[in-house]
Amino acid sequence: MIKLAIFDLAGTTIKDNDDVARCLVDALGAADIKVSLRAANDLMGIPKPKAIRGLAPDLDDESIEVVHQDFRKRAIEHYKSGEGVTEVPGTSEVFRALKAAGIKIGIETGFDRETTNAVLGRMNWGSLIDGSAASDEVEKGRPHGNLVRKLMHDLDVSDPLDVMKVGDTPVDLGEGMSAGCKMVVGVLTGAFDRAGLEGHPHTHLVESVRDVPGLLGISL
Repeated sequence: MIKLAIFDLAGTTIKDNDDVARCLVDALGAADIKVSLRAANDLMGIPKPKAIRGLAPDLDDESIEVVHQDFRKRAIEHYKSGEGVTEVPGTSEVFRALKAAGIKIGIETGFDRETTNAVLGRMNWGSLIDGSAASDEVEKGRPHGNLVRKLMHDLDVSDPLDVMKVGDTPVDLGEGMSAGCKMVVGVLTGAFDRAGLEGHPHTHLVESVRDVPGLLGISL
């Protein structure tokens, strides 16, 4: 039986309206670097300085940090007060069902802690989640398994075979596999469709987070 279910934020449990990618495109645009929304979406899920480097490989470290701080400002402002910041339909219901079955709920993300807190501050999840981990709290972000292992440590779950990882990007899937999770579940509510995920290692692909309890024989 799974003891810990770990969920990504944007695109998995928070509706993805290309908000994160748009903040990234705008921050790069302010630095006179033009990239497409599609190119930015292709790098969703990884720590944002790494994404910026991938989109603008000619930038030096100082310039990357300037763009990153601009991105953070835009993302935090959006998640604190922007329109359309809502959960993927059924997310709270899923959390309640898993909690009722004795499964702990963890949140982890490619956002840094301040941005993560801005997102969580807009949700009404409260005691539905048991812990969260942000990309600036580990040495290596996705697709390495450090965020998963941090939550396992924080929530006292020692065996990755007791863990399910759920996300909407290839790096989410890679992270779950790197950490050795028993179940690595891709959802199709984010930046990648089925064709974009099915070529990456995983155990399950489902339409939405609403389908996750059914994988464990749990009814909503």
